[in-house]
Order: sequence, then structure tokens, then C-alpha cells
Amino acid sequence: MKAAVLFESNKPMPIVELDQSEPKTGEVRVRMAAAGVCASDYHVMTGHNPTPMPIVLGHEGAGVVEALGPGVTSVKVGDRCVLSFVANCGHCRSCRTGLSNLCDTNRETGTRQYDGTFRLHTDDGTEVHQFAKLGVFAESIVVPQQACYPMPDEVPMEVAALIGCSVTTGIGGVINQPGMRAGMTVAVIGAGGVGLNALQGARLMNASKVIAVDIFDHKLEFAYKFGATDVINSKEQDPVAAILEMTDGGVDFAFDTFGHKITTEQAWGATRKGGTTVVVGLAPDGMAAEIPMIDLVRNQKTLVGSYYGSASPHETFGKLLDFYLQGRIDVDGMVTRRHRLEEINEAYELLARGEDGRGVIVF
Repeated sequence: MKAAVLFESNKPMPIVELDQSEPKTGEVRVRMAAAGVCASDYHVMTGHNPTPMPIVLGHEGAGVVEALGPGVTSVKVGDRCVLSFVANCGHCRSCRTGLSNLCDTNRETGTRQYDGTFRLHTDDGTEVHQFAKLGVFAESIVVPQQACYPMPDEVPMEVAALIGCSVTTGIGGVINQPGMRAGMTVAVIGAGGVGLNALQGARLMNASKVIAVDIFDHKLEFAYKFGATDVINSKEQDPVAAILEMTDGGVDFAFDTFGHKITTEQAWGATRKGGTTVVVGLAPDGMAAEIPMIDLVRNQKTLVGSYYGSASPHETFGKLLDFYLQGRIDVDGMVTRRHRLEEINEAYELLARGEDGRGVIVF
């Protein structure tokens, strides 16, 4: 089968014919239908997130189950599935305590399958990694059955692909926050794919004010479609000062969906007394933000991280699929660019330029 393979950081990904092993115990083969062009893969491409290579990137996808390994019980051939980039083991401490999005075993095995081996090889026998055990920039993938969440036929594959990452990360990171209540004020810093969905999450929770912050006017204009009530261009004005003035002291919840020292510090500064700053975006490896400790204590503020929607991905998938079918969230409107697999490098050039919405690879 064909896949886009990253052999070296900051180099284009060629489309390569790879040998794919059959699924082993507990695994399935999925024929890919759609894959989202997400910034997390871009961080690997640029070397900001060191990852073993060669590797097939892509972690936001949907497809159809076409083969089962021994012992598979949760899906069947022909199932249309949202793919989870955390295929939780169900047995580690994180899984047992309700944090399957932080599965210990999944993280320890990384880009290998759960038995520590590979399913992809080049013609000369070189082992090829799969990003998040998925590697959806490929015609087909062999993955753990836990990565697959069956969905109704009415859900388009492009929608399902985005639910696999950006929708769950953004909306889930809002609606799954303890203490989130109707009428609260919210700021979302970063109006990319995850940020747009955080705006939708705030709208779902009936936030009274939803402020989007970005450096591009066209992205801020786009943000109004997904729930922003106010927008701030942080290149033109200090977003912290603007938010404090607009909200009489700060927002109840500030979300950094970009992931950078600057944006985390902005989110913290825009959070009111007793409020919560939520870091959703992944910063470059090793980067740190400066948080004033006296502000943390005197103003009793909370700083938390949110990974993959802050809860079980499968549980959040179920809610989001229902919301989509009920017309309560807009996922179709986020897809602004469609590409063939052979156009993967051009797709990431558009992402790096800061284009609106989400690009999708359609198989």
C-alpha cells in the first residue's frame, strides 16, 4: 500500500510503497477514507516534537474496517469508524482511574503496536513507525481494535476524521472541564482547528461571552461562524488588557489552544480571580511558561492541562456524534480544503501559512 513517509525533519514526505503485515491478535486493518491535516504532525515535520523515523504521520482520521486479527470483538468488517489516536489498553493505572486519554501503556509503546513490533516495512526491510499507532496518511492502516469507534452511516467520513482529533480536543476540552457552567465568560487564544472547536464548546455550554484571539483577521472573521461573540487581533492590541477591559476583570475560563509560552501567559493574564486557565495546545518540546506564583495564590487561580478532550476519547466521540447529528455543532463548515494523498506536502504548506479552517486528505 502507499503512504506518505517522513524520513527526515524539514524535508518533504515522499509517497512510498510499503509492505504491510496482517493484523495480529486484537488488531484490525482499516481502509482509510479521510485524514485531517493537523498541526501536531507539523510539529514532527519541523523537528519541534522529536519522534523516531522513518514514520507515517497522521493521527486524525476515519475509515472502514476491512480485516480482523484473532480475538477482535469490538468491531466487525464493514464498520465505519472514527479513529482514536489514543488506543487505550484498559488495564493501566490511568485507564483504571478513568483517564484513558492518558493511557500509560499506549504512551510507553509510542509509535509501535502494543506488542512492541511494527506493521510497516520498506522494500529493504526497514521498520516504519506509525504516529500515535495510526499513521493515517496511508491507504490502509493496521491498528489496535481500541482505536476504532463505530459510527452511524449518516456521518460523513470527513466529519468523522475531524471528530477523531480537533473536534474532540477542542470541544471536549471545554465541555469536560469541571466547574464549567452556563453563563460563564470564555477566551480562546488561537483560532485554528482546535480553537474553532473550543469556541463551539463554549457555545454548547451557553457561555455569555466568547472571545477569540488570533494574529490573523481572516481567521478571526471565520471564528464568528463557530461561536465567537468578540474577537481580538493580538498583533494590533494587547489581548490581556483588552480582555480585562471587556470582562471587568478577566474571563472565567481562558483556553490556550495554540500551545506556546506567549499564548499560555496571555491566557493566564486574561483569567479572572478564581478562574481557570486551560492549556490545550502542545508547545514545542522543552518550552516553559512563566506563571507568577503570587498571582496563583492571592487570586486563587487554577492552571490545568487538557489532553484529547480531558476524558475518555470514546465517551466524547459518542457525545459529539450525537451533537453533529442533532445539528448542534458544525463540523462540515470547518473543511475548507481537500487534497489527494499525493498533495500532502502542499496541504501542510497551506496550514503553515495560517489558512482558515481545516484541510482534509480524501482517499
